[in-house]
Amino acid sequence: MIRYLGKYPEAFDPETILVLGSALDDAWQRVQAGGTRFDGQAEAARSALAKHIVDVARQGERNRQRLVEGALARFHASR
Repeated sequence: MIRYLGKYPEAFDPETILVLGSALDDAWQRVQAGGTRFDGQAEAARSALAKHIVDVARQGERNRQRLVEGALARFHASR
């Protein structure tokens, strides 16, 4: 997530960064709990979740649950 946040340092205050990090952790935990096999691509999968969360947050979304659900929907649609 840090890689994506670094591209837009002016876009997020510290409180929002905590929300985004929490959303990523929750989404990642749910992906792992779902039994998804990564075949060496776990880092890429987590990065995809992070990118989606940051992109949606840049558009103004700050609701943690909506960030998680959106990232998961995008993740599952791409598989």
